[in-house]
Amino acid sequence: MQFRSGSQIREDYLRFFESKGHRRVHSSSLVPANDPTLLFTNAGMNQFKDVFLGAEQREYHRATTSQKCVRAGGKHNDLENVGFTRRHHTFFEMLGNFSFGDYFKRDAIAFAWELLTSPDWYAIPKEKLYVTIFEGDANVPRDTEAYQLWLDIGVPAERIFEFGAHDNFWQMGETGPCGPCSEIFYDLGLAASEHNTEKKFGEDDQRYVEIWNLVFMQFDRAVDAKTGTATLTPLPKPSIDTGMGLERVAAVLQGKLSNYETDLFTPLIARAAQLTNYKPATTAGATEGAGSSTGADTGAAVGTDTGVSTGKDVTTGKDVGAPGLASETWASIAAHAAVSEDRSAASLRIIADHARAATFLINDGVLPANEGRGYVLRKIMRRGIFHGRLLRQQKPFLHEMVLAVRDEMQVAYPELTINAERIAKVVLAEEQQFARVMETGLHHLEREFAPYVAAKNEYERTHQLENELGSLKASGQQETEEYKAKHALWNEKARAFILQGAEGFKKPMFPGDKAFHLYETYGLPLDFMLDAARDAGIPLDMPSFEAAKESEQARARASWKGGSQKTASPVYRELPKTDFEGYTALRIDGAKVLALVKDGQGVQSLAPGDEAEVVLDATSFYADSGGQVGDTGWLYSADHNTVVAEVLGCTKPVQGIFAHRVIARQPIGLGDAVDTVVNGDIRRATMRNHTSTHLLHAALREVLGKHVKQAGSLVNPQRLRFDFSHFSSIAQEELAEIEQIVNTQVLANTTVQTIVDVPIDVAINDYGAMALFGEKYGDKVRVIKIGDFSTELCGGIHTGATGEIGLIKLLGENSVSSGVRRVEAVTGTGSLAEFRRDFEVAKVATRITGGSDENPAEALQHKIAAQEEELKKLRRELDDARMKSAASSMENAADTAIEVKGIKLLAQRVDGLDKNQMRALVDTLRGKLGEGIVVLGAANDGKVTLIVGVTKDLTKRIQAGKLVGLLAAKVGGKGGGRPDLAEAGGNDPGALDATLTSAAEVIGTLLA
Repeated sequence: MQFRSGSQIREDYLRFFESKGHRRVHSSSLVPANDPTLLFTNAGMNQFKDVFLGAEQREYHRATTSQKCVRAGGKHNDLENVGFTRRHHTFFEMLGNFSFGDYFKRDAIAFAWELLTSPDWYAIPKEKLYVTIFEGDANVPRDTEAYQLWLDIGVPAERIFEFGAHDNFWQMGETGPCGPCSEIFYDLGLAASEHNTEKKFGEDDQRYVEIWNLVFMQFDRAVDAKTGTATLTPLPKPSIDTGMGLERVAAVLQGKLSNYETDLFTPLIARAAQLTNYKPATTAGATEGAGSSTGADTGAAVGTDTGVSTGKDVTTGKDVGAPGLASETWASIAAHAAVSEDRSAASLRIIADHARAATFLINDGVLPANEGRGYVLRKIMRRGIFHGRLLRQQKPFLHEMVLAVRDEMQVAYPELTINAERIAKVVLAEEQQFARVMETGLHHLEREFAPYVAAKNEYERTHQLENELGSLKASGQQETEEYKAKHALWNEKARAFILQGAEGFKKPMFPGDKAFHLYETYGLPLDFMLDAARDAGIPLDMPSFEAAKESEQARARASWKGGSQKTASPVYRELPKTDFEGYTALRIDGAKVLALVKDGQGVQSLAPGDEAEVVLDATSFYADSGGQVGDTGWLYSADHNTVVAEVLGCTKPVQGIFAHRVIARQPIGLGDAVDTVVNGDIRRATMRNHTSTHLLHAALREVLGKHVKQAGSLVNPQRLRFDFSHFSSIAQEELAEIEQIVNTQVLANTTVQTIVDVPIDVAINDYGAMALFGEKYGDKVRVIKIGDFSTELCGGIHTGATGEIGLIKLLGENSVSSGVRRVEAVTGTGSLAEFRRDFEVAKVATRITGGSDENPAEALQHKIAAQEEELKKLRRELDDARMKSAASSMENAADTAIEVKGIKLLAQRVDGLDKNQMRALVDTLRGKLGEGIVVLGAANDGKVTLIVGVTKDLTKRIQAGKLVGLLAAKVGGKGGGRPDLAEAGGNDPGALDATLTSAAEVIGTLLA
């Protein structure tokens, strides 16, 4: 086979299918458009999902793509395997060809075989290929058709294998399109086998690698809601969905055993080695040695989400167990990391893979966050950073990998050229934040470990005492004074430490749920915590860690399950498209009622008062889309005067079908003719706000920088909301400048130009149009151009000129999530109302400040600041007075202390003091006692505060945390803390006096 680069392979695939009448379609975003069932785009068919479901129609019936995919969260999660196997990736490209009711099995199989084996294309030797078909089950018969087609095309019967539904039957969800599939495998040869052992096809997934899956969508799966019984109905127009991983086929065509040895990865691995200052022991270097692969793809231990393998590196079969990481800072982690060559190779692969994923996710609008997509991105990035640390690189480096990804991928994805600098800034900010988080995490780890270390030491002392007692008893000395004294001490320790029982002593174990909390919250890698626990002599409860992890993963899966998407209801699916005329008209006369949908079911007519959806053959109503809300208005009868329904909104349940949400005022029947009349005032208010978002977007980029990218919007008649990528709050001066710029554009009364049916390539490359976040675009798009100031792809409705907006008033900005800001604004009469409100506020401010020459807002700020400073001063004086009063009243408190089993106890109520003051008073009183226990309680604003202090010489006999916990229960609360100082809260002030009185009894019980 002739060597082909990854870029050549991608281009040859797309060119081949173009020659077969397929439309080359751009990869869709990694953030699925309008699909709540997916975390990320994870297959080539995702962007055509609505087409397969019957909810959307395209002008073409054959398509081919190279689709960006990420599998790192939700149902499809390969993150833990990445770097330790040959073929797992977080980011990959899926080559695909699709038929929407056009060709079926015969052509799909013929196309695949020609591309793979023809000397004019990939020229793969036919004897290296195997295929599989569906063997059939109780619901679907054996795919005899596919079997015969493979035979006819020249595949020997002995290389056609049959498997069950798990391997060779595909379905989109619990319901919807589904069907059998044929998979094509390539034989990598004996060198790729597990343990270099000869195994048959189907028994060795390392030697025989799946490269292409041909899905034959020929059924619609429905489930009876009552019985749960599934039925499969043949689709009227069977379709084809295929997927071939670019990385896998590149390995095949380049003669490599591992995807990481292909030219898609070797430059990135080499750059990762440079940035981490990795020096391989052999001359093979990072590009070859790091990519070598002789082990298994599965069946071996793999790394944790943020850590590394604690078993075998499956690319070499060698031990890559975690190095001793008992240090407390990243610097000492690097200093102690005795990383093997094999471990280093895995780390370099992880960095290369994760850099690709992070770059493309951020490019498509995902930003690091603590939930959802942003959380998965953060885990990917931190895993990459951690492996850089294992290679002893303590400084930020991952952001520079972004530029390496750009250099390798910019031909296929030219948008990276524009966005790489912005992406690198996001990655650098995350690297810096992770360093801070790790330091915080280490502090929390030490604090969480402390009581278990103390318990372990106590366990060891008690266990030693038990052994001594056993020796004395064995020698017949159980009646001696020494034995009795030790037995009494052992009894006391055992009861205090709860060590007695049928199973004898139990060594303290660090709870797995606490470890998982540190792992999730602070990003502490599991390997690190395991080594720290080992060094401290405390076992880590791994079963409970895994249980907590599984619980979190189940929660995450549930949060993204979204519910199965079904094929479009026949009520909508069989309807012709609605002719939308709302761009040029508010009223359309004589529209025909095509469907009436009430409670999800089609009906023949509506009675007055019915709430339902009305589908028409033509309409002037805009439907919810692109952040702009749908129109409201009325439907009139054929006499053009009678309102038959009030329209509350408009949506598109199926692409091209407009459903009007109505309340019927008169009877409406199928086939009736109605006039669609949009509420013009509401429409014009919405248009003003929509055009303003385009002006605002351009102004934000002008003032803040070209990294600004839309991350969402909401446009309704009342106001506009615009979310965008930015890393810091916007200064008032910047907001004022942005407001000035947009209103300059308004006053210029520039024509808002609409250019329709523009090829998307022309719109983006020639017009320089910006695509809007979350919007789905076809091959022909609509461009909104406002002079030379703004050019965007948009299907919404706009003013004819900017002057119609009237005025744009920014209401302020705030943070939405990490790296995402939000600006809100009003226009037209909304601006007038805002200025009137501000004028009234200014008048009040002037009265309060005495009408100085200063700006009313600034004068009010100065006055408020002065009053706040005065209040702070008064509060300090009041606190000082309270503290002095409390200290004075406690001057002789030590004299009132009582004794409990030889220990002094002082329990007092100190209402009016806050926690800081109570802590200070505890310290003072402990000093006066010399040796003893101080219990202070206060009731303020319906809440109880308890603080317990124990002098250090007594903490071996009684601990403040245990005592305060028992007392807190009596006031309806809980608490804890250090052995010498602990605090608690409660919500029953009425029980405080009795609780303080009971302190002596509780202490006596603990000392028993």
